[in-house]
Amino acid sequence: MSKIGFIGLGIMGKPMCRNLLKAGYELVVYNRSPKAIQELVQAGAEAGESPKDVAERCEIIITMLPNSPNVQEVILGPNGVLEGVRPGSIVIDMSSIAPITSREVAQVLVHKSVRFLDAPVSGGEPKAIEGSLSIMVGGDPADFEECSPIFQAMGSSALLCGDVGAGNLTKLANQIIVAINIAAVSEALMLVSKAGVNPETVYKAIRGGLAGSTVLDAKAPLMIERRFDPGFRIGLHIKDLNNVLETGHEIGSPLPLTASVMEMMQVLKAQGLDQADHGALVQYYEKLAQKELN
Repeated sequence: MSKIGFIGLGIMGKPMCRNLLKAGYELVVYNRSPKAIQELVQAGAEAGESPKDVAERCEIIITMLPNSPNVQEVILGPNGVLEGVRPGSIVIDMSSIAPITSREVAQVLVHKSVRFLDAPVSGGEPKAIEGSLSIMVGGDPADFEECSPIFQAMGSSALLCGDVGAGNLTKLANQIIVAINIAAVSEALMLVSKAGVNPETVYKAIRGGLAGSTVLDAKAPLMIERRFDPGFRIGLHIKDLNNVLETGHEIGSPLPLTASVMEMMQVLKAQGLDQADHGALVQYYEKLAQKELN
């Protein structure tokens, strides 16, 4: 097995690394916070000193970072991956970023004969811990096949969606559907609650029909129990929807429902809830209805 470099040990990156270690991969890890590095060193990884150092020591480098500027800085910036990576290596960016950034990074890397895949994930922290993420990949089919065993160690599915950038376009589509579904679940449960009908009963009644969905099953019980500890933070979903809207504007694809949910989330952010789970969107409806969901 090739040694893997992993840069970005946050809420998603750390459990993804643990699953790679469980699968038998050797890891060199780097993160701005040394505490996260030490936790993974104790689990069997090696510590990297910088993105450049990680790239010098590994043939496959994975990045899992918050947004486009972070990816550009870590890969293309001073002391970054580009300065240390060797020709023939593969950089896999598993961050959720703007597709145009994926393409720009790939174009720079290709001049050094370095391959690139964009491979964002869906499933949040619970699926990252389980190793059952859904992975959406853009890039060369041969590179995808070469990296498939790595994806299998972190996810339950990995699908090649097209050329570089297609992975992040697929993730943007995913985030549209998730955000609008959460808003719909919130709106529906607040309706029945305001009318005096038990929302838990309604949830159980409709989950087996056409209204049933993974979002409904994942979020409705947490809304009813008022558990909003983050599986996926509102602030991160705002970041993704911003990338959605920017991409839609660039290509002339209208996104009226996405824009509406984005503004709902912005209201919650202004109220200090950007670190809460995106299921806390129900609190936007609670304010409108002047009633707590119960």
